[in-house]
Amino acid sequence: MDPDNDPMDEPVDGPTDGPTDGPIDGPRDEPVPISALEQALHAARALVLADLAAREVVAADVVSMVEESIVQRRWWVEQWPEGVAYVAGLVAQDVQDALLEAYGRWPLCPVCAAGDPHALEVEPELGPDPHWVCHQAGVKVAAVGNLGSL
Repeated sequence: MDPDNDPMDEPVDGPTDGPTDGPIDGPRDEPVPISALEQALHAARALVLADLAAREVVAADVVSMVEESIVQRRWWVEQWPEGVAYVAGLVAQDVQDALLEAYGRWPLCPVCAAGDPHALEVEPELGPDPHWVCHQAGVKVAAVGNLGSL
C-alpha cells in the first residue's frame, strides 16, 4: 500500500459513520431538567454515603447496598409519588438493615458512653427531614447526612 495514497484521506460524499459537525438531535445548550424523583434519589445517596464515610464504612459492598436501596426506592416512589420527601430516611433505614444483616449495628451511638453499644435509629420512620436518634438517651444526634459533624 502506498502511504501517500491512503483511501481514508479522500473526501466522502454522503452520510458517514463518523463524527458530524454537531449533535444529531440538536444543540445541547440548555441543561436537561432533573426530575424531583432523581433529585431526591441523588440527595439520599449523597446523605447516606456521607454518614457511611463519617463512620469509615464505605467498602465497595456497602456502596452496593446503597445502590440497591436506591433502585428499590426509585420503584417505590414511582408507585407513590407523594413519598418522594421520605426517600432519604428510607434509604438510611434500608442501608442500616442491610448492614445489620451483613456486619452488625450501624451507626453506633456516639452519645452513650456507658452500657452496651447500640445503634442509632432513623426518625421519623416515614417522614421528611430524617434524623439519627438515640432512644436510650432520648435525643436527636444528627440529621441524616450529618454524622460527620459530631
